[in-house]
Amino acid sequence: MSRCTAPRQGHRSAAARANCPSCGGRGYGYSAPSYYTPQPSYSRSSSGGGSGSSAGSGVKRTRPRWSPSTSTVSYTPAEVQALTPARRAVEARAGRPELRDVFLCHAWDDRRRVAAELNDLIEAAGASVWFSEKDIVLGQPFLREIDKGLAKSRTGIVLVTPALLKRIDGGGVSDKELSALLARDMLIPVVHGTTYEELRDVSPLLGSRNGLDTTVDSLEVVAAKIVELVTVEDEVVTV
Repeated sequence: MSRCTAPRQGHRSAAARANCPSCGGRGYGYSAPSYYTPQPSYSRSSSGGGSGSSAGSGVKRTRPRWSPSTSTVSYTPAEVQALTPARRAVEARAGRPELRDVFLCHAWDDRRRVAAELNDLIEAAGASVWFSEKDIVLGQPFLREIDKGLAKSRTGIVLVTPALLKRIDGGGVSDKELSALLARDMLIPVVHGTTYEELRDVSPLLGSRNGLDTTVDSLEVVAAKIVELVTVEDEVVTV
């Protein structure tokens, strides 16, 4: 059976309609079949997120006060609310050049995969990272190293992946330890390859903290937002 070429080529003229092997000049107009709905084109990165700030046209976007006017990324109101306490911590520590910009907390299994990718993206954008692959002291307790790393950083991110959920669920990270870290408003969750709902199932405490999500933005855009968050001009704004 001949197939109509209109969904692909269009019947913009009588000649085009006449050349169609299906329509062959039948009728004087064309409406696309009900099963044909043009879809918007977009790309996905290998990391699982969109290629840009792609939460959808129906989601309100805004720009926080720390995002420069030249920025190509935008934020949801929930992201701004979640990141604002961490921004205050960044500004309070801006006068300490010995500190790293970001502490990256992650599961051991992710250290040479997505954690390394995120570290590289942040550093390529100009921010410094405390990352276990180059900074951890071998043989030291995991959470003690997190605590020390945060003390040496302006803010921290915890990369929430299936591997981290397994570690939390197995008792590798206790709610008591997470509570001590989260109490300082310095630790921001970045969910990748899982959901906040799954996070709340194993750690309601960490799941109660909003952050960034690679199903909303690509890992590259998430990294750009983190770099904007930790970048402070010479004159620090008082909040």
